[in-house]
Amino acid sequence: MNKKVLFLTQSAIIAALYTVLTVLAGSLNLASGVIQVRFSEALTILPAFSPAAIPGLFIGCLISNILTGCMPLDVVFGSLATLIGAVGTFLLTHKRKDGEWISKTGKLTAFLATIPPILSNTVIVPFVLAYVYMYESLVPELSPVPFFMITVAIGEIISCCILGLFLYAALYPRRKQIFG
Repeated sequence: MNKKVLFLTQSAIIAALYTVLTVLAGSLNLASGVIQVRFSEALTILPAFSPAAIPGLFIGCLISNILTGCMPLDVVFGSLATLIGAVGTFLLTHKRKDGEWISKTGKLTAFLATIPPILSNTVIVPFVLAYVYMYESLVPELSPVPFFMITVAIGEIISCCILGLFLYAALYPRRKQIFG
C-alpha cells in the first residue's frame, strides 16, 4: 500500500476515534470542566506506534473541542496541548537511525510514552480553565491554576497512564499488522 495513503488513513481513523470517544465522555460529563477524564486521551499512546497519530490526535481534539462546545481559546490551546503531547510521545519512543525513525521498545518506553501528554495538558489546560472559563478553585487555600493543575493531572493520569497503557499492551503484539 502507498505510504502516504496509509498515513492519511491512519490519521483519519485516529481523529475519528478520538472524536467519538470524547463525545462519549462528554455524554457522561467527563470531557470538559474542572475534572476531565477523556477516554480519548488514552489514544495519546499511539504516536509510540505511528507518526500518523500526531495529526490524527490533533485533528481529533480540534473537532472534539468544537463539537463539545468549547470556547475558541480552548479549541486552540487544548488542541495545541494534545499536539505537543503527541510530538513528545513520538520523540520519546523513537530514535533516528540512518535517516529513518526507529521505534524503541520495552515497558519503560510504554510508560515514558504517557508522560508528554500528561505534562502538556497539566501545564496548558489549567490556564484555559482559569482564564477562559473563569472557573474557581474548589479549595480556598489554592488559587485556581495550581488547583486545576492537580485536577487535570489526575484526569490525564487516569486516561493516559491507566487506559493508555492497557491500550498499548493490547496493540503492541499486533503493532506491525495495524500500523505497518
